[in-house]
Amino acid sequence: MPVSFQNVYLQSAGYFMPGEPVDNAGMDAFIAPLNRMSGRIQRRILAENGIRQRHYAIDPDGSTRITNAGMAAGAIRDCLARADVDPARVSLLVSGSSGGDALMPGFANMIQGELAAPPMETVSIHGICAAGVSAIQAAAQGIELGAHPRALAVASEMPSRLFKRSRFAARGYETDFDSHFLRWMLSDGAGALLLARDGALAGAQGLRLRLQWVHQRSFSGDYPVCMQLGLAEDRERGHLDFASWGEAEAAGALSLRQDIRLLPHLFDIGIHEYATLVNQGWVDPARVDHFLCHYSSEKFIPVVDDLMTKAGLAIPRERWWSNLAWRGNTGAASILVMLAEFLQTRAVKPGEQIFCYVPESGRFMAAFMMFEVEAGAEGEKRQQGAERAEGAARPVESPAAMAESSATTLLPTSAEPSAAAAHIAAPHDPAGAPAALAPLLTELATIWHDYRSQVWRTPLVRAIREQRFTPADYVNWTAHWVPQVREGSLWMREGAASLGEAHRALAALIGVHAGEEQHDFRILFDDYRKSGGQAEDIAQLRRNPGGEALNAYLHALAGTRDPFGLLGAIYIIEGTGQRIVPALLPMLKAGTGLPHDVFRFLEYHGHNDASHLARWLTAVEMVIAMDPTGDAARSIVDTARHTAALYLMQFHHVTAERRT
Repeated sequence: MPVSFQNVYLQSAGYFMPGEPVDNAGMDAFIAPLNRMSGRIQRRILAENGIRQRHYAIDPDGSTRITNAGMAAGAIRDCLARADVDPARVSLLVSGSSGGDALMPGFANMIQGELAAPPMETVSIHGICAAGVSAIQAAAQGIELGAHPRALAVASEMPSRLFKRSRFAARGYETDFDSHFLRWMLSDGAGALLLARDGALAGAQGLRLRLQWVHQRSFSGDYPVCMQLGLAEDRERGHLDFASWGEAEAAGALSLRQDIRLLPHLFDIGIHEYATLVNQGWVDPARVDHFLCHYSSEKFIPVVDDLMTKAGLAIPRERWWSNLAWRGNTGAASILVMLAEFLQTRAVKPGEQIFCYVPESGRFMAAFMMFEVEAGAEGEKRQQGAERAEGAARPVESPAAMAESSATTLLPTSAEPSAAAAHIAAPHDPAGAPAALAPLLTELATIWHDYRSQVWRTPLVRAIREQRFTPADYVNWTAHWVPQVREGSLWMREGAASLGEAHRALAALIGVHAGEEQHDFRILFDDYRKSGGQAEDIAQLRRNPGGEALNAYLHALAGTRDPFGLLGAIYIIEGTGQRIVPALLPMLKAGTGLPHDVFRFLEYHGHNDASHLARWLTAVEMVIAMDPTGDAARSIVDTARHTAALYLMQFHHVTAERRT
């Protein structure tokens, strides 16, 4: 649930970029390629990320020109000067960063010292990209609670010190792709916001900018580490576990890495979290005038846009704004730098909304913020808000020449969605669905989002992810699964037989689906036998308690009159095959060491469940078209929720039985 605010206003925003802009050709003077592979990676990454220039706080020889705390102080001075506020009038300073100049003390304390600021409360937040939003939220909460009349939120990053060529000398300039990758993506900079209980937005002619809410959610319990600094290449040891810093550096434990193979999951959780906010009424995509999205590469623009479109929740691309092309990716500072430059180069109107989204790839977080522009007088605000609701207000073109020149780069209209978008496609295909299905599909997506998150935290999936899943575990899992899969076509046929005469076409469609799946359990039984299963007859296998409960529930529902809710069960079951299985399969193969021909059932469903779910969407459309009361839609949603809980119970019982 988002944290909402009633009394927090953004008074001013500032930023600090060190040194002169460095274009792509000039990067080698600061972070030269390490070897032949490094040069190839550099060309590939720069061709994709859309960054044309960035800033570094180091000299070409690697010397530090200004510290991270110094950059943060520079952003704060710029922010306070724009509002003409003395530092002594600020009583709370919150910092967000992936790391300051020293391991201790806290970064906020070091910034306060750099400013020579008077005594105040400080909070240091350590993280990656979302740490900037965390700093804003903490500062806003201090104001909302009445503890502080004004607060500063600042975020600053200085990754260039990690990327200079000398840092890799201990490894003979040989390093893996994951640590090469970020050298060409990240750069230095700082941003700061001044928040207060009231006050006009600096330079906006009496307008106020209210922070409506902040929402952050971490999924670190669901996935392994994606972006990290401090772990060895094998992630088995941390930098403090080595005998010396030199040994840690030689082992790559001081190299900043990102596992780009995990990134599709980051967009998956972010878009589903966004869909949840829309479903709960926190965001209306039609009301968003300005969308500030922190993406690390322009390559991801069509990915995010495609996923939002498929969910029926797209924000028109002309309302997107980013300064990635000319400011670079400054991690936690990016969204603050973006907000500051946006407000300095764009005119905003009362009633307009500024929606911010920050995905964090460290161990996966999604962060969102909503600001709304208000007029100084309450009556004028209401009038302008009414005009905005009628569509009178429109996004304003930026007067900044740089922003105009980057429009085609930031918002490519012909870019093809990447393979990642297909990999994480929703369990249904809302892009081709009638508008009447959008509310139902949004509710189902919310249920799926929570279910997926819980599945990835089960002991079974954790064992697979951590490569502790043995061949015996796989045999045990399939032994539980075979009798459940065998029942699938049976309850589907039973449900089709329970449909009334008016739904004969739907019954026929379900019959086709059941016919395609009626022999799937034999494929899974063959996998069970080939992987070492001892039962010679399927009848010898028994469902675990979770599978037994799911089977009883679906058969009972199938025997009722017009059991439309079964479509909710199919959504979860087929969605698991389309969405979760493909992600687990490579880890199963690598971890168990079993021959690939024992995974035929998983391969089949990973490839075919997308077409099954397209048929599912047709069935849902048929039901909704004949359901003026909405009862069928509610039944589908309720059954999806119950099926998710029971399917999850099955996952838990697989490993529970192995422990006994």
